[in-house]
Amino acid sequence: MVIDMNEAKLATLDQVRAFLAGTIAVEFGASDRSDDRYGHIAEVLGRFGYRRLNKPDKGVVLRYLQRTTGYSRQQLTRLVKRRLAGKILTKAYRAPTNGLKRKFTETDLALLAETDSLHGTLSGPATRHLMSRALAVFGDTRYERLATISVGHLYNLRKKSGYIDRRRHFTKTQPRGICIGTRRAPVPDGRPGFIRIDSVHQGDQDGIKGVYHINAVDCVTQWELIATCQKISEAYLLPVIQALLAGFPFGILGFHADNGSEYINHKVARMLDKLAAEFTKSRPRHSNDNGLAETKNGAVIRKHLGYAHIPQHCAAAVNAWCAEHLNPYVNFHRPCLFAEEITDNKGKRRKRYPLALVMTPFEKLASLANMAAFLRPGVTIKSLRANASAMSDNQAAEQMNQARQKLFLLINKRSRTAA
Repeated sequence: MVIDMNEAKLATLDQVRAFLAGTIAVEFGASDRSDDRYGHIAEVLGRFGYRRLNKPDKGVVLRYLQRTTGYSRQQLTRLVKRRLAGKILTKAYRAPTNGLKRKFTETDLALLAETDSLHGTLSGPATRHLMSRALAVFGDTRYERLATISVGHLYNLRKKSGYIDRRRHFTKTQPRGICIGTRRAPVPDGRPGFIRIDSVHQGDQDGIKGVYHINAVDCVTQWELIATCQKISEAYLLPVIQALLAGFPFGILGFHADNGSEYINHKVARMLDKLAAEFTKSRPRHSNDNGLAETKNGAVIRKHLGYAHIPQHCAAAVNAWCAEHLNPYVNFHRPCLFAEEITDNKGKRRKRYPLALVMTPFEKLASLANMAAFLRPGVTIKSLRANASAMSDNQAAEQMNQARQKLFLLINKRSRTAA
């Protein structure tokens, strides 16, 4: 915006200050031409003798030029410096009269898209070579311009809307995995039927796998059932899990495992759905989520069966020993420690194991309020008590140990025969 000559009435710096303060009205018109603005700047600098002014007065002149030209203070400073150096203020850049012409047309974009579609969008150098061959070897004149394109420019053409529109395609919806189980620890709230399960491998020998023990423990009563199978593949493991869950004297309300694929799979999930049991799995960096089953692995399975290799062909014999001797002993005759939570003086919750809470899993089950409501149909506390009192704890332990000795003799005999 440049002033008309009515602005020339401002002949002194005091008048300029009054104009800037808004106390003097000046009429001026606007011009968008740079040459008019440059001429106005040169005229104002000469009118007020800018070169001889002190610094505050120069600032007044510059603020005045900001108001009348619309230029920024920095731009005006550069223009004034050029003018004081004796240079004529002219526009340094002139737009080209014809402008730049596009070297590659929409036809070229369509041809590039067609080539990429045929060859599966190769790398830039490979595509450049294809187009050069199309012209030089096969005489396809459509590639006259694209044959000499640079690789960088080729990649730029692939970003153009004309190219993208021709190459746009839609992919089918990709299937997504369905989460199996909920990552959290089970919350039984004093109810039996929330089972924790884990696998124990009975050693390798010369690269040959041994049997696998499946250990299932109830969270509340510590009722424990152990079974043995040859392998933990689906064909062997699924029937064992079904038999274990059916062997508990109470209904199954929950099933918790670590993240092993032998348990976290759709077939186990469907089996638990039929039982209306919730399916949970251990959380990352929460090793205690399945701590009860892992503790029983060492305290029961390793203690009675050790770590030595047991061949897979002995799985049926070991499983029979577990069902007939180990499981009854563990549940009716082997005492377990049960914790009670207390809050100390600092408000921290702690667990302790008083002597009064040491009892067998059967005794724990019998001590629960409304215990009969959790038992399976056909199972009564009377029948369970009869099993518990059929023999003393020492007799049950002695019978189990004798059967275990016979089992190991059988395993050794079969191993020597197989060798």
